[in-house]
Amino acid sequence: MKIKNLNMYQRLRDFQVPAAVLDEIFANNDDLETLSQSWQALGKEGLCEDEVAESIAKVILDELGDDFIQSLSVLDEK
Repeated sequence: MKIKNLNMYQRLRDFQVPAAVLDEIFANNDDLETLSQSWQALGKEGLCEDEVAESIAKVILDELGDDFIQSLSVLDEK
């Protein structure tokens, strides 16, 4: 994995995006490109790396919804 991608992955994990979700995003080139472009655009607006990660993590988690996130937690416990 490229260093910039690893950085995005780790920072999104810091903001509670489940690894299973990130694995899916990073395995799909179109999704990864969208993420990279969004990351760069927010950085150009003057946000620091943590602010960018927090903003993108919020969007991802909002899109997934609470039910999906809870279902991942149940799977992790098994």
